[in-house]
Amino acid sequence: MFASGQSMNETKLHTAAANDDVAAIRDLLSKGTNIEASDGNGRTALLVATHGNKVHAAKALIQAGADVNAKDNINDSPYLYAGARGHLEILKMTLAHGADLKSTNRYGGTALIPASERGHVETVRTLIEARIDVDHVNNLGWTALLEAIILSDGGVRHQQIVDLLVRARANVNLADKEGVTPLQHARKHGYAEIEKILIAAGAR
Repeated sequence: MFASGQSMNETKLHTAAANDDVAAIRDLLSKGTNIEASDGNGRTALLVATHGNKVHAAKALIQAGADVNAKDNINDSPYLYAGARGHLEILKMTLAHGADLKSTNRYGGTALIPASERGHVETVRTLIEARIDVDHVNNLGWTALLEAIILSDGGVRHQQIVDLLVRARANVNLADKEGVTPLQHARKHGYAEIEKILIAAGAR
């Protein structure tokens, strides 16, 4: 879906990004094509590349100065989307080129929260190392730790994520809007291993 005012070259740039066509991207940019042009969904070429996890295209666009924080119509940016989807290579590039760790998605959450929910262990590790706020609360009243419990299957990946968050000094007693703590949620779901991690960290 392309914006009605989008030029032919801007449309081609988005297509090249979707196809991971670095040569075409460089050619179009050399002709003065607007690197920040957005399509009908408000997506820039970099966000299009990020959606498809097209690492080479994303690298070419970022190196050419594409904005890693430019948001589309639903408040996704290349940085936020890469974090949420576990597109680790692109995420690392966005972090190296000015990603705004405080930026939030349409749910009011940072990149860490959906990454924790979806079990992207290395993404969570990378964001923690970048010094993201581990206790940020989204519009639902949930932190990354809460989502890693409430919306997970309690398996190995989420156990590792809970451990990473605890080691990063996440507040293990920060409750949801109803006053239910992470430990209470873990017990409710029967997640014994997560319960052990939380108790060892002083959860109650």
